[in-house]
Amino acid sequence: MKLPRHVATTAQLAAAHPFWGEPGYGRTGSYMGQDLFGAPFWFDPFQLYAAGVVTSPNMAVVGQIGRGKSAMVKSLLWRQAVLGRQGWVLDPKGEYGALAAAWGVRPIRIAPGGQVRLNPLDAAGGSGAGPGGGADLLCSLAEVTMRRSVTPRERAAVVAAVTMAAREQPPTTVPAVVDQLMRPTQFSASALSTDVRALAEDGRDVALELRRLVNGDLAGLFDGPTTPGLDLDAPLVVLDLSPLYGSKGLGVLMTCALAWMGARLMTGDGVKRYVVVDEAWALLSELTTARWLQASWKLSRAWGVSNVVVVHRATDLAAVGPRGSQVAGLAEGLLLDSETKVIFAQPASEARRAASLLDLGSSEESLLPRLGRGLALWKVGGRSFLVRHRLGGEERALVDTDAAMGQVPRATETGGVAAHPRGTGFWPLRPVTAGASSRPEAR
Repeated sequence: MKLPRHVATTAQLAAAHPFWGEPGYGRTGSYMGQDLFGAPFWFDPFQLYAAGVVTSPNMAVVGQIGRGKSAMVKSLLWRQAVLGRQGWVLDPKGEYGALAAAWGVRPIRIAPGGQVRLNPLDAAGGSGAGPGGGADLLCSLAEVTMRRSVTPRERAAVVAAVTMAAREQPPTTVPAVVDQLMRPTQFSASALSTDVRALAEDGRDVALELRRLVNGDLAGLFDGPTTPGLDLDAPLVVLDLSPLYGSKGLGVLMTCALAWMGARLMTGDGVKRYVVVDEAWALLSELTTARWLQASWKLSRAWGVSNVVVVHRATDLAAVGPRGSQVAGLAEGLLLDSETKVIFAQPASEARRAASLLDLGSSEESLLPRLGRGLALWKVGGRSFLVRHRLGGEERALVDTDAAMGQVPRATETGGVAAHPRGTGFWPLRPVTAGASSRPEAR
């Protein structure tokens, strides 16, 4: 006897097969939330890279204001500390204070005339190459402020100035390089087969622009050796750049801060780190700083780093320059080099363009305007997951973007939680004494 065909919806089918669910990549890494197809969702870019699932540990996090992207990034840093990961954050808006307090550390506040100086040339002893190269960095900064490319003569003058400054009085600092550009030595001139007067003229425009870091609106930030005693071994290192948020100097500030970070990442100490670049538009809006950021992305595997770029909308990356321009191509290239994409809700008017930039299918595109708070589309290693981010009770105060509206929790008053659900709840972290820099340990 032939039975009639039974027609059911997927909701009914789930009841018929209650133990079927999306397996994800297994219980590896940190628990991030619930896959809407049934299974817990775990994530660790370093383990996925080691397993060959992804070819790059870099991430791009995209989402409208208020949809939960900052909470997700902060909880990822907090939970990954249990696995020995460290977080370094460029924080243009000063939103990571509560998270740092939970670890008993203070953000490094960068402000003109403040108490902290960072030397972006810490790794420079010559012209260098890549994000740690002194001459490359200074030429990039000069190009941003001059709104043009440096000439071969100007670049040669900068290389000579950095080299001589390193020889005469290490460590190399920006004021020392500016002084060498203004008053080059006979040795530098002879090395370039020119005279002192001509070399000073070659580097004068660059020197005048770089004086901004010494005597201009950015004075007191990068105009000397790095302030001693900065704790770079804490589970979380936050560079609070909020005093200059919204200013025209934010891109320069973020570039110098990123270069300073890069100098330390090159030490190769074996620690896996997240480098979070929030408000990345400030770096991507200029061709030279966009190149700088791209170079950092390319070196992520060599440094043992997962770079995390955070923007409000995918179209922010395309809006940094005309379509087809070099700067727009660099911005879109960051998406290609970020094999993990976490996409929160996007405006309906921009869904199609966002889908093109993020390489989404038509079904995924239709989801973008309808994603609720805390719900994100994760694209990892060629697979897609729809994940609702879950927060532990004590985590909420740590990841709250509006912490300024309430009381910031004290590290000595709150024992943290690491969101690894085993049994009935979360693994508690040992409370950290204020001022301590030791890593939290799982009990």
